Amino acid sequence: MYLSQLKLWNFRKFGSDGKVFDLTKSDLTVPFSTGLNVLIGENDSGKTAIVDAIKLVLDTHSSEWIRLEIDDFYKDSTRLRIECLFNAFSDDEAKHFTEWLGIDGEGEAAIPYLKVILDASRQGDRILPFDIRAGLDEEGDRLNAEARDYLKTTYLKPLRDAKSELMPRKGSRLSQILVGHEAFKDKDESHWLMKEFKTFKKLIEEYFKEDKDGDNKGKLLKEQLEDYLQGFFGEKRNINFLSSDKKLKEILEILKLALEDENLGLGSQNLLFIAAELLNLERLNWDGLRLGLIEELEAHLHPQAQLKVVTYLQQLAERKESYVQLILTTHSPNLGSKVTLGNLIICSNGRVFPMGATPTKYTKLEEPDYKFLERFLDVTKANLFFAKGVILVEGWAEELILPALAKKLDCDLTQNGVSIVNVGSTAFLRYSKIFQRADDSEIDIPVSVVTDLDIKPEEEDIKEGEAVETKAEIQRRTIQQKFSGQKVKTFVSPHWTLEYCLAKSAKLSKIFFESVREIHSEFGGDDDVKKVTEKLERSTLKKAEVAQTFAEKLNTVDISKADLEGDNDIRYLADAIKYASRN
Repeated sequence: MYLSQLKLWNFRKFGSDGKVFDLTKSDLTVPFSTGLNVLIGENDSGKTAIVDAIKLVLDTHSSEWIRLEIDDFYKDSTRLRIECLFNAFSDDEAKHFTEWLGIDGEGEAAIPYLKVILDASRQGDRILPFDIRAGLDEEGDRLNAEARDYLKTTYLKPLRDAKSELMPRKGSRLSQILVGHEAFKDKDESHWLMKEFKTFKKLIEEYFKEDKDGDNKGKLLKEQLEDYLQGFFGEKRNINFLSSDKKLKEILEILKLALEDENLGLGSQNLLFIAAELLNLERLNWDGLRLGLIEELEAHLHPQAQLKVVTYLQQLAERKESYVQLILTTHSPNLGSKVTLGNLIICSNGRVFPMGATPTKYTKLEEPDYKFLERFLDVTKANLFFAKGVILVEGWAEELILPALAKKLDCDLTQNGVSIVNVGSTAFLRYSKIFQRADDSEIDIPVSVVTDLDIKPEEEDIKEGEAVETKAEIQRRTIQQKFSGQKVKTFVSPHWTLEYCLAKSAKLSKIFFESVREIHSEFGGDDDVKKVTEKLERSTLKKAEVAQTFAEKLNTVDISKADLEGDNDIRYLADAIKYASRN
């Protein structure tokens, strides 16, 4: 079985002002797949709230203190609801929930499912008593403790103190994990360790009662302590140095997990802790849920370690024989670039947008697009998953120049949370389709596609036959239709290339040619626009150097926002920046 869907009503940020509580329409629906699911997005996008909602309904193996708080209610709402839907039961799993299961379909096609519900209300600052329930109707029936045990999750919190969790102490996390493992579960007095412990206890007692190979210090120490106690109590009292009724769990509490011959840093301790927690997910002869919740997997791990861990977890979750499901949250572009694209769920502005392993189910991406993006979506490009706005550009020149231009327009890209993504080609369509949904449920992230017209100056005004539009107008319309849609908007240069537009610009041509001559001394005083841009087109490396020099000069010149917005040759750049910045 696996958690296939989470629904929320009035939980934390997921609610609607003035809305009547309607069970037919949730405030958030999150579909999960079997295997790996990665919640990715900027801060405060709802990732933690989704994980916490699951924990509140299902509880965790670590038995941490989890309870509903007043702050969990959306604004002033007096009722909230969380529903977890489970599918794909084996017969052994289904037997634990027979009285709560529903059935989809008929006959041999009938498929069992389980809907688990937390429905709570409050009066002022008091939360009214509630139960975790399950069943077919809106209310369901109370889910008993035994059934709930089979739904517990394995949870790793974001700021985990791995060192403390692995140290020997009463109730240590390590002992909790071990006592539930097949190696120790339901084997107290009968376990081999218990028999060996009794032998060890006898050796301890002998050391403090009699001479051992001429050593009587233990015996004298015990007699001295008993003398003190006789003075305190007024009568003879015998003492023990080891409890006679120690249980298996208490023996496990003295164990510590560590790597041999290593002084572990936080990263290695974190890896040990994750490894220990995974034992819960692959227990033998376990008919319960195998769901792991990991917040901020990247905590205390350097980038290369992050990649290794997420690669292994992805392989673990894809093993057909293990049936492990993982739900991760991350702020790491490293992880965003490494995880299979279909496993990502983008969280943005109180909504979720699964990428989906099935092409066209959620996005307008097609199967070749998934393969392309998984091959080329590197760490720098994965920044788009955390941005409040995105500008897609086709080369280094745009990536270097746009931030400097944005500052002149009072649209600082960093302050506005806008990421420039250099796709290194004209493969905009594949990247832009990440933000275009198959069901037209728009992702509220403005995406600017900045691209060249790619029509040479002498061809711009050509008309073919009885055509009304010029060649340039047809090309511009074709490009815009190709890339634009929903929140994706295309900005095409008015002329041939970016460099050609800068060379023609009334406000920027001077510093552009200064930049060209600084990098290309062979141009001398030549300000022939076409000649210069043609030569730059044949030298990508020099284009980047010219762009860098131009950006540096632009930062120092006195030019107004109005001048840039009124310059027809570069207005498309200003419009793209303002759109992505919501300005």
